[in-house]
Amino acid sequence: MKIKGTIRYIELETGFWGIESDRGAHYVPVNMPEQLKIEGRRVEVEVRFEEEMAGLEQWGRYVYITAFET
Repeated sequence: MKIKGTIRYIELETGFWGIESDRGAHYVPVNMPEQLKIEGRRVEVEVRFEEEMAGLEQWGRYVYITAFET
């Protein structure tokens, strides 16, 4: 699945990186590449969903990034 959106640093719990899609959905990458970790950066990412993962964030769906463009 492709997602177009904006990189966000979420200051919940200990803090984490997420992607807010252009459609308003929230995603938490389990493998956020270092070069994407810039607040406000526009991205297009190809992802697969991590259905079995759970965490404290409860901000969005967990995804694994398989490809990206900035």
